[in-house]
Amino acid sequence: MADSLAGKLLVATPSLVDPNFARTVVLLCEHNDEGALGVVLNRPLEHAAVSEHLPEWLPYVTGPRVIFQGGPVEPSTALALGELAGTARPEGWSPVLGRTGLLSLSREPGDFGDDLRRMRVFSGYSGWTGGQLEGEVKQEAWFVVAADPEDLFTPEPETLWRRVLQRQDSKLALFAYFPTDPRAN
Repeated sequence: MADSLAGKLLVATPSLVDPNFARTVVLLCEHNDEGALGVVLNRPLEHAAVSEHLPEWLPYVTGPRVIFQGGPVEPSTALALGELAGTARPEGWSPVLGRTGLLSLSREPGDFGDDLRRMRVFSGYSGWTGGQLEGEVKQEAWFVVAADPEDLFTPEPETLWRRVLQRQDSKLALFAYFPTDPRAN
């Protein structure tokens, strides 16, 4: 395997029309020879308020304060990304990007002391077997780009796909204006 892509963003190319991933932005949380795991950052579930499902975590959840559809794999499983204020790595937290990492929801919010700054909760995740993601990237289903820590907690997830593409320094920026349905032009 080449270098790990953990901490990078996968941005769906316009050719990726699978309804699970069309126009998505996925944060890769783990990537190794055995496969990859990530969460979709721009699919909020409007009718899944965190306050109804995980009220003890609500004070830490950034807006929109709903659960996000992390991907099609194990949708009944909840995952969370949490950003810590300090440099400590408490039990129940695994680093992904800078001070943000996967946060164990089996812990209590108080287990993180005053270090937990903000978080986001996901239903399910996006997963790939060994070599599968590399094949999809080679087939140009995904653009692989650097993540900005603010992408992970954006208050405007519906515009994330376009904004991530717009800030690229290459031809990728042009894809930000690709129509949802080119036949409609």
